[in-house]
Amino acid sequence: MPEKFNPCYIIEEQKLRDNLALLHQVSMQSGVKIILALKAFANWKIFPIIREYISHTTASSLFEAHLSDQEFGTKTYTYSPAYEDETFDELMEYSDHITFNSISQYNHFKAKVIEWNKLTRHRISMGLRINPEYSEIKTDLYNPCSPGSRFGITAEQLPEIPEDIEGLHFHCHCEDDSSALAHTLEHVENHFGAHLDKVKWLNMGGGHLITRKGYDIQLFISTVKAIKDKHPNLELIIEPGSAFLWQTGYLTSRVVDIVENHGIKTAILNVSFTCHMPDCLEMPYHPEVRGAQIITDSPLTMGTDSNIYRLGGNSCLSGDYMGYWMFKKPLKIGDEIIFEDMIHYTTVKTNMFNGITHPSLAIKHLDNSIELLRKFTYEDYKARMD
Repeated sequence: MPEKFNPCYIIEEQKLRDNLALLHQVSMQSGVKIILALKAFANWKIFPIIREYISHTTASSLFEAHLSDQEFGTKTYTYSPAYEDETFDELMEYSDHITFNSISQYNHFKAKVIEWNKLTRHRISMGLRINPEYSEIKTDLYNPCSPGSRFGITAEQLPEIPEDIEGLHFHCHCEDDSSALAHTLEHVENHFGAHLDKVKWLNMGGGHLITRKGYDIQLFISTVKAIKDKHPNLELIIEPGSAFLWQTGYLTSRVVDIVENHGIKTAILNVSFTCHMPDCLEMPYHPEVRGAQIITDSPLTMGTDSNIYRLGGNSCLSGDYMGYWMFKKPLKIGDEIIFEDMIHYTTVKTNMFNGITHPSLAIKHLDNSIELLRKFTYEDYKARMD
């Protein structure tokens, strides 16, 4: 692959369109409104493709809401753990739904929204985030329903629904199957069922990995149809992020050095786990590497002559590495290493720690041509502190 595409995040348009078509089909069959979570993907140069299949986004900050309004062309569904007085007025300009994380935030800002709705044609629907105190997420770092969570209002804290609240929102999933949603809705019904006939919409959050092979789509459809039958007044919404970009592209890199210490061979790359693939370290999980096999045993038990390498990033963080992978042949400096499924939750979370070169952004079109969308330079690094 040409040098300009290494390092580079490359989106495959055909795979993206396949995911979008499936999500659109599920939306039509289930009656659920599916919207894009910008926290997972905010490459606005790809928005025209996504707009062919869906109509709205969800934002978690002023900048995301602004991006939706400016580049996606729609007002957004906004939720943040806390809003600030200095930016709330501008946030309202870009939002048609605003969900409050707490009763205190609702009480603090409700007058502004009510006044906005009186004076403007662009109306904002207010909602509250609820916490059903149930989640099947195993990693605490990603679990919004763990004891003491800062997210959402528990049933005990919400005996009644304020009259100007039109929706409820929960988010309890992370790359889950539809069975997790079915179980969560049982808890929502048990804790908040009396409120569901008093509101107009229920946002069931993200983490629904509909496009993953083996996801039980029919269970999803029957589950949401059952809640709709019980509460026919409700508009049902989900806002997945990963499902849109699941297995739709990859990150290219190359080997710049190979070092050995105590029998462990590390291939040092021109990308970084901590800078460019942070979820690998946070979850943690081992990404799939094209043409290589993940090894769970220590390489010391397999002999140093085997083609097993730990992969290391090029930052000065000691823990910027993962391992181990077995390759078909010994690696050498200059070899290309491709990390699969590196489009969702990557570019939105990357950083320029150590001033390390940020991978370029590109799209592989339907005719297999690759278009470079963005190449990052020293000026991008410098401008962050300007």
